Amino acid sequence: MAAQNPDNARLLAGIERAAEGFRAELDRLAEESVPKDSVLPGWTRGHVLAHVAGVCNGMARQLEYAARGELIPLYDGGAEGRNREIEEGAPSSADEHRERTSAALDRALAAFRTLEGRDWERPISYRDGAVRDGGLALWRELVIHRTDLGTGESHHGWEPEFCEHLAQFLAPRVPAGMRFVLHPEGGAPQLLGDGDDAVDLHGRLTDLVAWLAGRPVEHAAVRAERAGQAVPLPEIGPWPAAQLAK
Repeated sequence: MAAQNPDNARLLAGIERAAEGFRAELDRLAEESVPKDSVLPGWTRGHVLAHVAGVCNGMARQLEYAARGELIPLYDGGAEGRNREIEEGAPSSADEHRERTSAALDRALAAFRTLEGRDWERPISYRDGAVRDGGLALWRELVIHRTDLGTGESHHGWEPEFCEHLAQFLAPRVPAGMRFVLHPEGGAPQLLGDGDDAVDLHGRLTDLVAWLAGRPVEHAAVRAERAGQAVPLPEIGPWPAAQLAK
């Protein structure tokens, strides 16, 4: 199955839905929930919330400067500034996180809602790409990190179009010399990688993609075979190289 990325209108709609879902988490955020562990090792839910606020503000900056024909780093202060902002923001109260993250979501959505036609093709510094690349990144960040909060929403709620996009984005995680053939239940196979060593991976599409994203899935939710014989799940490479991916 050759997955197709959404067109710009569907991408914006996907970002809007993802933002609405993240706001739902903010609305029910309890004070005692903030310092608890998230799904991401070493990060509390406060870390995830601070990171998402930073991503939203960073993407808004990308678009605001792109509209003037200027490039700017994703994060003010680069990697050091990004990390400092997360660590300083993580211990904030639930109300502070709610206010900060909501404002950042508003800023990012406002920037994307103004786009028309070729505006999506303006260059930005993120991945040395275009505004559209920033939109795809924000979509990924909002959907995945909502799940990372570990407050009830799981990867099983990821939409098929999002899963197909994410699988293709994560294709660089397939180790050199290998290819993964995803066999989602009820769907057509999807090929990732072009090596000679083929591994067939079976499961629900949401489980297959969550596993490829390095997120936990239920025991035996993803099954691997090589030449029809069951084998352990293969190792996967790092997240596709980018600025400050998590």
